[in-house]
Amino acid sequence: VQLVESGGGEVEAGGSQRLSCVVTDDANEFEWIGWFRPDDKGERAGVAVIDRDGRTGYDDSVKDRFTISRDVSKNTVYLQMNRLKPEETAMYYCGASRVIMTPTQSLTISSLFRFWGQGTQVTVS
Repeated sequence: VQLVESGGGEVEAGGSQRLSCVVTDDANEFEWIGWFRPDDKGERAGVAVIDRDGRTGYDDSVKDRFTISRDVSKNTVYLQMNRLKPEETAMYYCGASRVIMTPTQSLTISSLFRFWGQGTQVTVS
């Protein structure tokens, strides 16, 4: 299984960007697919997650600005990011998990995500 992220780059503060994560296997095999970025300790923290039924979860800092969605036919998960802030400059990683858990658990326990992409850099200036 491979997860391939794309869509990163440079954007001005207040701007928008859309990230894509293509799952080379059947994305429906996974309970959760999400986007993560390093926290202050350098550990991957959940930004937004989506389960196979379309249920979503968001970190409080991105609610009302970021939207996660999935296209089942393309095995792709998207992260639409609006009103970006400079402090959100980071490498964004796509992760996938087969573990059944709550949205809060999927956002906060990155160790339950076994499959990861290489990341895509987002720079907000």
